[in-house]
Amino acid sequence: MPRGSLNFRHLILGMLAQQSMSGYDIRGALEGLSWPSGTPSFGNIYSTLHALLNDGLVTVEVVPQQDKPTRKVYSVTKAGEQMLQELSTQSVTSGASLKSFTMCLIVADVFSRDTLIAYLQQRRDQVIAHRTTLEETTRTLDQEKAPRRRLAAEYGLTLANAELTWLDSTLDRIYQQSRRSIELPA
Repeated sequence: MPRGSLNFRHLILGMLAQQSMSGYDIRGALEGLSWPSGTPSFGNIYSTLHALLNDGLVTVEVVPQQDKPTRKVYSVTKAGEQMLQELSTQSVTSGASLKSFTMCLIVADVFSRDTLIAYLQQRRDQVIAHRTTLEETTRTLDQEKAPRRRLAAEYGLTLANAELTWLDSTLDRIYQQSRRSIELPA
């Protein structure tokens, strides 16, 4: 699933691969992450779930509830798992947005350790290239003639540096966990 063109359909499928959920559950899970990715409407969630159902990528179980409307719980099928597996082998495109990157992180549990590491390293390379461009832009913008544009470039540079710090820390944590698991006796 690590790819620049990850879409909402893939996000929902990846979330359902981690655990079966209703549309309400999906929206609740995404609400807590609304700052980087936005909170989708129920209409968007349910239309996506119906499309996945029609394509045979998910199933639905209707669960009756006392004094409440019935609950529809969606689960990934083997075909859905196969689609996720195929998506997880694709690389990130150079223009991957923060939203796409965040969607991939939400469903990162469906990736192998090596796929996740490769994805994070690709993102790190992209952020370094972006930071280099921002540094050049910041140097060339005249503080007197373009103070507001310079503010935007400085802000972008601050975000790029923060993301690099997070990426380095996360990659280091994954490597440390891998070393500890290798050291454990079988």
